[in-house]
Order: sequence, then C-alpha cells, then structure tokens
Amino acid sequence: MNRQTSTDRICLALPTNRACSDAIVGIGQEAAYAARTFGTEVHLLILDSCDATTRAEHARVVAGLPATRNVIVHHLDEARQRDFLRRTIQRSDVAVPHRLLGLMLPAELSYGACTNRAFLIASALGCRSVHRRDSDCTYQVLDGEQVFPIHHELSSLGKPASEASAAVTETVLAAGHGHRTVSMVGASFIGEPSVDIAEIEQLDGGVYHDVVSLWAPADWSDEQKEQLVEESFKGAGTTPFTADHATLTLVDPMRVDMSNIAFDHDVYERVPLPPATDTIGSDYFLIHLVHDAALPGVLHNRHIENFYTPFRRTDAGFRAYQMRFVKFLLSMLYFNDVYERMGAAGAALLDERDHVRGDVISGFLRDSAALDRTENIWRLDRVSTSYRKLGGRYATFADRMDARRDQLLDEARRDTEDFALLIDAWPALVRAARETGLGSAEA
Repeated sequence: MNRQTSTDRICLALPTNRACSDAIVGIGQEAAYAARTFGTEVHLLILDSCDATTRAEHARVVAGLPATRNVIVHHLDEARQRDFLRRTIQRSDVAVPHRLLGLMLPAELSYGACTNRAFLIASALGCRSVHRRDSDCTYQVLDGEQVFPIHHELSSLGKPASEASAAVTETVLAAGHGHRTVSMVGASFIGEPSVDIAEIEQLDGGVYHDVVSLWAPADWSDEQKEQLVEESFKGAGTTPFTADHATLTLVDPMRVDMSNIAFDHDVYERVPLPPATDTIGSDYFLIHLVHDAALPGVLHNRHIENFYTPFRRTDAGFRAYQMRFVKFLLSMLYFNDVYERMGAAGAALLDERDHVRGDVISGFLRDSAALDRTENIWRLDRVSTSYRKLGGRYATFADRMDARRDQLLDEARRDTEDFALLIDAWPALVRAARETGLGSAEA
C-alpha cells in the first residue's frame, strides 16, 4: 500500500473519554516539538468521546494551543467520527456495513476501536505513522524540559533497520533483519500500575498471584506464571528518566505500553486491533504481531508517567475496571492460542515484501474461536473464589460477575470472531479512507 503524498506527515493521536485538558496541552507541546525538531507535518488528532460540556472545554483548550508551523489539529467528537466512518464504509463496499460501523465505533468503551479509528483517519490524512498517547498519562521532566517519546519515534520509525542503527544506543538484532523496516517504536510507563488491581496485592498477595496468573496459558509451569505475575502491569517501575537509551531489537511485548507507542503505516494499514469492548489489553495485539513476525523495533526509555483519574477511585470505576480485567482474562484463551501460532509461523506471517499478512492472522483467530471454553469456565471459577476470599466490594463484584457468566463466555468468543471479520474487511476500509479523506468530518 504505497503512500500517495510526498509530504512527511505523521499522526499524533489522543483518544479520550474523560476530561483531560492538561493532556491536550501536553500533547500539543509534543506535536510542536516534533514539527520543529524533525521538520515533519504533524496531524494532532484528538478523538473525543466525552459529554458535551467536557468537549466544549476541550475545544477551548485546543483553540488556545499556540499556533505552530506544520502542526494541524483535528478535534473530532463522535458524531464527526461516525460521519467519517459511514462515508468510508459505504465507499469500501464491504459486506455487513452496519456491523462494521458497530465494531469501529461501539457504544461501549473499546481501547482497540478508538485506536483503529485513529489508524483509518491517519490513512485518510496521508500519514506515514501513528503515535498514540493516553489521557491519563503525562510526560516526565528533566532539567525543566519535558521528555517527549516522539524524539525516538521519529529518529527511527519507517527506516531500514540498517540505517536506524545510527540513531540508537545499541543494536541487538540479527544481521538478516537489517533490510527490514523499523515498524514499531515504544517505551513503557512509570508511576501507578496500568491496571487497577494494586489493592488486591495489598489485601492478599496470594490472591493477587492467583488472579494475575490466570492470563497465562493454562499449561505454563509455576515458574513461568511466577515470572509473568512479577512483570505484569507494572511498567518500568518508578525510577525517573535521567538519560536516553534506545535499543534496536525485536521488542519484547512486555516492555512497552500502548500509551507510549508508534507504528509504521505498513503494520496498521494491514492489520487493525481487536475491537472488543470493555476489555483491557485489547489494543496490544500489534505489539505481539510485530515481535512474532521479526519486524525490527526500537525500545527506548522515555517512559510516560501514568496516574489514576478520580473515576477509578469510585465504586462505579471499581466495577468497570474489574469487569474489564475479567474480560481480558477470558480473551486470553483465544489470544494465547493465536500468539502461539504466530510465534510458530514466524516468517510465514510476512509476504514476499515483508508485509504482515492479515489473512493468516484472521485464519488463526477463526481457528481459536472454535476452542473448547472449559478453560474459561475455570478462569471465572478462580476469580469468583479469589474475590470472595477478599470480601467486601470484591465479593459483591463476584456476585455480579457470576450472574453474567454465560454472557461473558459468549462475548469472549464473539469478540474473537469479530476481530477476524474486521481484519478481512480492513484493506478495503483503508483504501476507502484514503480515497474519502477526512473531509466533512472536520466541519
């Protein structure tokens, strides 16, 4: 899929469903830094799913961003996003258009779907890459200057690995991969854990271990599960940034976070993210795909600082995040199977031009959707038992979860099938997005 523009154009994206004026100011500063330092045209894309009052405040903040040469801001509410999607889907002439619109812009929260919208809009704008940030993160500061991840992203992304090696601290990459494009650049976060389960560890370390280990493949050894629990959801710890370090390598998916990531268009224009709703981790699939396909990446240490918003401290926030965590655990029955297949496939994940093959991935997903769900029944049993051990609001949540057992099991399988459907339709959607452009979505 060749780019149709001679302009060096990127998309710096901030999806949000919460008030985040400070994040908008910060990402505006990162966009200005990128334009000044690298001479690239930066399309700052704010995908705003907030209520009308919050959107109005965001619009005020956007209007107040300093005008910067080569920075173009797009602040789109859901109505404008929907308009763009409808026109794109209609032009693509894909089957089941209404279902695809629901997968791209569902009523419920979807980490994958909001990023997929950024991918399609980036294609419509003629961008060569997407750089994603989150609204519950901020930038570290060193000597009074903000530490912007986009510095490493634009130094390496899209270049042949043999050229990108000049911009990193070290290279840990087989010589045979040197001709391949740097397809992903990322780092992690410091601060509070990415998933709101730290209280479980404080209440009962044994229960925490039991619950977190449920996202491992069932046949893993105790030692493997122990290591997974130790590494899960904690990012890069708490040590602040002091100096740059970047490694050209096959990036370990456990070392990067989707709040601090950039992908080359040759990845996201061929395979989207899972559109599952109310499921943490549903936006991490491409990180695994880039690794398993042996596409070069850069792992750096300009980590984002993660913090918890006030909503996560409320009872409603607690229930929402626990359900998203449970749905993540159930999704792993299918994704662990797909990841194993991707790891075994290796080079077969790529075509003769070293581009990822969506048809291979959708085939893996359809096969995995047929798996027996006994393992997921066991997962729900383990979560229920563990949460009842904790008592209080965890026991109350277990009651709510148990009442939805069949629904949750069905949703996990259907989410896998929906992802396969979206992958098969994706090339047509990307082509249509390019032809349609963003157009009236900005009106």
